[in-house]
Amino acid sequence: MLTFDFDRLSLKPGDRVIDIGAGNGRHSFEALRRGAWVVALDHEPEDLATATAMAAAMVSAGEAPATGGYRGVSGDALQLPFPDAYFDRVIAAEVLEHISDDRHAIHEMARVVRPGGTAVVTVPRWFPELVCWALSDEYHRKPGGHVRIYRGTELRAKLESAGFRCLGTQHSHALHAPYWWLKCALGISDEAAVLPRLYHRFLVWDIVRRPRGLRVFESILNPVLGKSLVLYLEKAC
Repeated sequence: MLTFDFDRLSLKPGDRVIDIGAGNGRHSFEALRRGAWVVALDHEPEDLATATAMAAAMVSAGEAPATGGYRGVSGDALQLPFPDAYFDRVIAAEVLEHISDDRHAIHEMARVVRPGGTAVVTVPRWFPELVCWALSDEYHRKPGGHVRIYRGTELRAKLESAGFRCLGTQHSHALHAPYWWLKCALGISDEAAVLPRLYHRFLVWDIVRRPRGLRVFESILNPVLGKSLVLYLEKAC
């Protein structure tokens, strides 16, 4: 399940890409499929190990072009272990909302991407996230949880102050917002709650089958209920 449109990242075979806060690797894998040299950076060893094994399986199965490669790196978004202007593309999907010093993390993103390179940043959208916070303290107060709710204008200003130019925005995952509202209302840790479990099954079915009718329906809902805000960016030359 991808949160943004890879075509708008202008990624080409052989590009160097860093996926900051890569997690389970969903965006790293797509960059690898497109022939990029991917660095998947995360601070969770278990996630890194799982994603690296999956990437190795993709390469073995011939799902990754010879122009690309994959490396999992344990690291901190506040101190990226790479030289200036090292990457052509930067991905930071659903990570900034977890970082207290987000300005520092944004400046690190800007430091490691070359002038003229592109980046994509996604965060939870203001209204759906506000509902989650109102329904559940556990949702955002647990260790590693969300530390802020972004307004789009605030995030864009922070990115532009670091040297990025905004190329466009979109909203994604409208069908996922009700799932999180149900989880927050009925208990984040309550795995026995029936409605969230049923809705989760529906989401899994949708991700696997990708029925055209639901894709159209979600695209209509995204401007109103999209769970994620996406910003497409270019580093100033």
